[in-house]
Amino acid sequence: MVATCQKTIVHSGALDCKTDLDIIKNRIRNKEQPWLKQFEEVKSLAVSGNHAKAFINSKNADAEMSKIDAKRAYANALIWYFTDNDMYAKQAIELLNAWSVLQGFNGGNDQDKLQAGWIGSLFGAAAELMRGYSGWSSEDKKKVQLMFKRAYYPQLNNASTWNGNVDLTQIDAMINIAVFNEDRTELILAIERFNKRIPSYFYQSSDKEVPSIDGDNGNVDGFWNHPIKWVDGLTQETCRDNGHHAQYALASALHIAEVAWHQGIDLYAENQKRLTDAMELLALQVESGSMQGTCQNDTTTHGVFDTWEVGYHHYHGRKGLKLPFTEKVLKNKVRKIGKSDWNIFYETLTHGDTIN
Repeated sequence: MVATCQKTIVHSGALDCKTDLDIIKNRIRNKEQPWLKQFEEVKSLAVSGNHAKAFINSKNADAEMSKIDAKRAYANALIWYFTDNDMYAKQAIELLNAWSVLQGFNGGNDQDKLQAGWIGSLFGAAAELMRGYSGWSSEDKKKVQLMFKRAYYPQLNNASTWNGNVDLTQIDAMINIAVFNEDRTELILAIERFNKRIPSYFYQSSDKEVPSIDGDNGNVDGFWNHPIKWVDGLTQETCRDNGHHAQYALASALHIAEVAWHQGIDLYAENQKRLTDAMELLALQVESGSMQGTCQNDTTTHGVFDTWEVGYHHYHGRKGLKLPFTEKVLKNKVRKIGKSDWNIFYETLTHGDTIN
């Protein structure tokens, strides 16, 4: 399917939208949990500090330094929106402007593509949130847009042939940046990539066979890490590390669908069974500690991330679907111990719904 979108990009319309953030802003003012707890955690990240000028000017987007600054930029943008405190807006803009001189990534392999995805998704979402701030000059915004085209597009627009979480992370960054850049061509490219990757990552028996994709070397069973039971909701990386990387991939897929939704494109509906099956199976596995007979190693990964929230927000919150295993893992694990890492950034704060 070739995506179509409105002639005008909707703002603020990357991962976060004004309607949702205003609801959460009111919850924070009312000191409601779990939003207040995550608000305080994100606020602690929203501090000023020396950005990585040495790495930027040497054309080396050092992963760890970029991660720190991208998290700071997004944290400051969110806290500014929730508090209306200009200090946080100025700190977010300082970071975005500092990175506008970045020339590119120089690792020379697919790790560059992954890092561009991880970091670009955060910088893209942060920039889009700050778009409406009157203190950010048009000239500086343009410099950031040009930086994204110069440094990020070359790494994002060529799909990695590694495991599918990398491609989905790239697409996550592509679509967030496309909104900020008002780049409909990039937006459509991201959605076309999503449509190609999704059936090759999230299994559905109705497909009859898993579509081949670059990187599988014609060996689907090997690429999917030799599952012993193929069930709807299985992912290409379920048996790679028993749900660890699958959480990253699922988060990215849901981010992409959420951004598209804000732009009037309903990827959620087109992939409802595929995505909800994946959410429910992974939630059951993580909550139960058992891979439910899908993999040779039946012990679930110990790593739990702040995933599921974006999808639950849509499918349950907007559409009223019952997702019992997702609800259970959110209540019992994600909101208690779920980690925010790389492009999975405090999703309970930005998209968490009420679970009684």
